[in-house]
Amino acid sequence: MKCPFCQHDDTQVLDTRISEEGDSIRRRRRCVSCDKRFTTYERIELTMPVIVKKNGSRTDFDPKKLQASLQLALRKRPVSAEAVDAAIHRIEQKLLSSGEREVVSGQIGELVMRELQRLDKIAYIRFASVYKSFEDVAEFQDAIAEVGSERKVPPK
Repeated sequence: MKCPFCQHDDTQVLDTRISEEGDSIRRRRRCVSCDKRFTTYERIELTMPVIVKKNGSRTDFDPKKLQASLQLALRKRPVSAEAVDAAIHRIEQKLLSSGEREVVSGQIGELVMRELQRLDKIAYIRFASVYKSFEDVAEFQDAIAEVGSERKVPPK
């Protein structure tokens, strides 16, 4: 690690501590050349895959776009902000765990539809109608029938 004061390449670690959250390591260092002390932090760096759009262009993953899509579909529906955040987190985890460097935008759309189906059936239909570009009432009826068939019959 280079000293930020004299740019010397050799520094000595004096103390190492894990943060309270457990997501970083704090190291207290001393430069062997100028004897000044400084602190460094070591954190995990996870890289989200690049999104490949339908037209072939590539863009960085943006969780705010994901959140906006979910919130638009869930507008005026009784779903808590915590449930939306948890859905976003699950989508991000699936993307990270895929290990892919690039993901087609359609895969994200499918993940969003799966999460919306879990959260709220009406929001799922709203999103699916735009995502799948429904052209007539029959497509709506098919989507509603699909969601309706998943409904479990309560025990008597």
